[in-house]
Amino acid sequence: MKQLLVGKKLALYVKNIFIFENEDAEKKTILPFYSDGYPGIIFQQATNGVLLKPKNKILSEFFLYGQTITPIELCITGPFKLIVFQLYPFAAKTLIGIKPKLLNDDCFDLGLLANVNVNHIIAQLKDATDFLSQSEILSSFLATLIQQSAIPSDQRVQLAVSLILSSKGKISLQSLRENLHVTERTLQRQFEEQVGVSPKQFIKIVQFQTSLNQLSEEDYARLSDIAHENEYADQSHFIRTFKKFTGKTPSEFHKSL
Repeated sequence: MKQLLVGKKLALYVKNIFIFENEDAEKKTILPFYSDGYPGIIFQQATNGVLLKPKNKILSEFFLYGQTITPIELCITGPFKLIVFQLYPFAAKTLIGIKPKLLNDDCFDLGLLANVNVNHIIAQLKDATDFLSQSEILSSFLATLIQQSAIPSDQRVQLAVSLILSSKGKISLQSLRENLHVTERTLQRQFEEQVGVSPKQFIKIVQFQTSLNQLSEEDYARLSDIAHENEYADQSHFIRTFKKFTGKTPSEFHKSL
């Protein structure tokens, strides 16, 4: 996996740009996706297609994916090129106009968009000779969606997302409500409309993703250290939550790295 820089014009909506590729005709690639709080747009060029598991669904070449609640895998056999624009949590609703909750653990074929000539975009992407050119084409596509967007993003939801992310999931719903000056019911309704999950669920996802990063990248002698640092009630609670999001215990996950 490699990364490309996100242009300033898209910085409010796009967090990262990732690229993946394989040239080995015999290789079977499995790309696991776990809850991280971010939807995204993918353009893929795979000789034998991309299979979404566990749904066993063949994905279109250009699609939007929503919140990943349960662990999924993209399975690819043979050569492929894949570019991912990781979006901020509210961007799918703002730019595409689709209800984010409908995208949880699922994908939307961007070829179905009516207000943009997507076939032309796809043709340009296929003609592009490198990932940088594809990134520029996709950036232009998103800039068009931003200009056409008739759904204003809710500033309170953006602030709530920012507070949750900056706290690494260590913020209470009460603190969120106090910062935003809204009732619990209003916060839940607006958050689900813009993000697709409740603020409580999003906090759990960010808390989990922080612990996942620590388990993947840092040398922790004990799981209890991660559980304590991320404010889980105890180690058992951390293990149960981790297995819910990944299908594996932390120890099993660490061994598979």
